[in-house]
Amino acid sequence: MSLQSSAVERRTVLKGGLAALAVGGPFAGFVSSATGATVPAAAVTAGLVPVPDQRDGKVRLHLPEGFKYRSFHDTESPVVLADGTTLPGRHDGMGAFAGGRHRGDPTVVLIRNHEVNGSPGAFGPREPYDSAAGGGTTTVHTTLEGEVLDAFTSLSGTMMNCSGGRMPWGAWVTCEETVNGPDVGPDFTGAPNTGLQKPHGYVFEVPVGRRSLGDAPGKPLTRAGRFAHEAVSFDPDSGALYLTEDNFAFPSGFYRYTPKNDPMRTGKLDNKGRLEMLKVKGTDNAHLEASHPRGTTYDVEWVPIAEPDFRGDYDPVAKTGMTNDQAIVHTSSQGWEQGAAYFSRLEGQVCDDGVVFFTSTQGGGPAETVMQDSAGGYGNGRGQIWAYDTRAETLTMVYESPDPDTLDFPDNVTSRNGTIVVCEDGSNDNYIRALRPDGELINIAWNQLTSSTGADRTEDEFAGSTFSPDGHTLFVNIQSSKGMTFAIWGPWESLGM
Repeated sequence: MSLQSSAVERRTVLKGGLAALAVGGPFAGFVSSATGATVPAAAVTAGLVPVPDQRDGKVRLHLPEGFKYRSFHDTESPVVLADGTTLPGRHDGMGAFAGGRHRGDPTVVLIRNHEVNGSPGAFGPREPYDSAAGGGTTTVHTTLEGEVLDAFTSLSGTMMNCSGGRMPWGAWVTCEETVNGPDVGPDFTGAPNTGLQKPHGYVFEVPVGRRSLGDAPGKPLTRAGRFAHEAVSFDPDSGALYLTEDNFAFPSGFYRYTPKNDPMRTGKLDNKGRLEMLKVKGTDNAHLEASHPRGTTYDVEWVPIAEPDFRGDYDPVAKTGMTNDQAIVHTSSQGWEQGAAYFSRLEGQVCDDGVVFFTSTQGGGPAETVMQDSAGGYGNGRGQIWAYDTRAETLTMVYESPDPDTLDFPDNVTSRNGTIVVCEDGSNDNYIRALRPDGELINIAWNQLTSSTGADRTEDEFAGSTFSPDGHTLFVNIQSSKGMTFAIWGPWESLGM
C-alpha cells in the first residue's frame, strides 16, 4: 500500500500516540503475545500448503490455501534486462510504487537493491558512482501478478545495498551496509579495497522516474553519515529522516538526519542537514540490546554527530592506517562519547503517523559485556521491535522474541491494514510471518527452494517485503547470490489482514 494510505489506516490504531501502544497500536499483537511462551513445533508450518509457481509449475513456496505466486528475475540462470543489464544477484531491500496501466489494469514500479560486496565492476549501462563496485538498484515495471513489463538499471557502482525506504515524494533511498573504500583496510572478508575508486557507506536517493542514461549518477548524502546503513524512513511532520545501523560486531545506533530544506516541498533530500544519534535521557550508553520487559519506555534526546563523513589514511602497501574496524565505528563512537545508546543490529523500519518502528535482529537476552563480538555478533537475543514517538520523544519496547520458534531474527518489516509482515533472517528454515492486530501470529510463506541441481536452499533469507499500493500483492525477494523476486497474491482478508 502507499505510504499515505498506510498512514491513514494505521492512524485508526495510533491516534493515541505512544500512550496507545500498550492497548491499540499496530504492534499491539506483538506486545500481547510476548509472554515467553514457546510455539509448538507443529505450529511452525501450520496453515501452509505447497503451491506451484505460476512461472513454471515448480513448488518454491508453501503458502496459505487460496494463494498464488509467480517468481521472476531468477538469477540462477543469466537474466538480461531491457537496457542490456546482466542482472546481479543478492536481491535485497525493495520499495513498491504506483505505475501506469497495462491493458486497463494497474501496474507497479519496484525499486530493488542488490547487496553485492567487493569490487567486481559496476553493472548496467548507466554512469556508475564507483566503476569498481558491484552493487546498486534495478527498477522493475510489473503487473500485480509478477509479469515483468520493463526493467533497467537505476543506480550502479554502489556497494552492499541492503535495505532502504520509500519516500512520500516518489523516491527510494537505498543504503550501503559497509564503510569500504580505498581509504580503509579490508573488511570481514579480508579482501583488499585497493580496487575501489571511491569511499562507501552512504545513502543514495533513487527517483521512481529515473530511466534516462543521461541522468546524473547517484550522489551520496554524505551529511547523513558514513556507517553501516541498513534502512531509512521519513516522518513528514518533523521533516526528519530516521536511519538504522546494522553493525554486526559492535553496538549499533539509531540516527536522525534533518535536511536543511523540506523535501516535501523540494521533492528530494538535500546534503546540507545535520545528523544526530539517539541517547536515553539520564543514562549514558544505555544497553538497549539487552532484554527489556514489554512496554518499557524511555525519554530520549539526540546528540550531534560533528563529523558524519570522514576519510581514512590506510596504506595498502605498508598495511598501516585506518582499519575497517576503526572506520565502521568512526561515526557511532562520536555519539557514544556523548552517551548515545547501544543497540544490537538495527534493521528494518517503517514510520507512520509520527511513530517509527524498527527491528533489532539480535536484541534481547543478557546485556553484552564487551564492545566487540566479531564471531557471534553484538547481541544475545532472537530479536526486538522498538517504537520511537517523534512527538513525545520517547522510545518503547513493544516486542521481544522469547525463542527462535516464535520469531527468529526479525529483519524487514512491512504492513497491510494494521497487520505486520515480518521477514525472518534465521540460521535454519526461513519464513514470512504476520502478526495480526488480534495478537495471533500467522504464517504467510515458507521457503522451499531447491537449486536446479537439487541443492537445498531453504536457509536462503526473505528480504525486501513490500505491498503494491492497492494492497493486492506482496512483493518479496530471496537474498542470495542466486536471487529472485516473488509476487504473492490471494485472499488476504481470509487471514484477517
